[in-house]
Amino acid sequence: MHIIGITGGIGSGKTTVAKIFEVLGIPVYYADDAAKSIMEKDPLLIDQISSHFGKESYNTEGKLNRKFIANIVFNNNEQLEKLNSFVHPATIRDADRWASEQNAPYVLKEAALMFETESFHHTYKIITVFAPQAMRVQRVMRRDGLSADEVYARIHKQMDENIKKKLADYVIYNDEQQMVIPQVLRIHEELLQSV
Repeated sequence: MHIIGITGGIGSGKTTVAKIFEVLGIPVYYADDAAKSIMEKDPLLIDQISSHFGKESYNTEGKLNRKFIANIVFNNNEQLEKLNSFVHPATIRDADRWASEQNAPYVLKEAALMFETESFHHTYKIITVFAPQAMRVQRVMRRDGLSADEVYARIHKQMDENIKKKLADYVIYNDEQQMVIPQVLRIHEELLQSV
């Protein structure tokens, strides 16, 4: 099964674009949502998190103690990288398993951190969704109720959008200047021809 990565910075509209592909019958794996789930289901991942961060990482029902973990990794990049070094491979394994169970010409894997992790090595092609930074900031402020400073702090933790555009096989411009659906349809047709 060919996995097509779809990425883009916070507020770019990658989830909206992924939903359009779903309307076309293409299954989508939402990596961020899946990661939250597998942190409580993948035995290897649970063991890695518990061993590194301590038994308080999970409550007696086996639920991740998100507040406990967040307090450890929030301002500690080394600990955050350690957590990611456990979660990203588990998510890649889960996405590969999920993709093998799908019945479609190809599948999409939607992930904010595609190039920043090893995820892009497990894809056939990559689509990046691009929107100007000021527009992204406004979208996230409205959507998440954050201040501009909080949004910029998140943006600065992600790879520069212009680098993503250069690394991607396809770019969808979600800038309110170009219609998104025709861009999706063109890419969909090209992918159907190449897979």
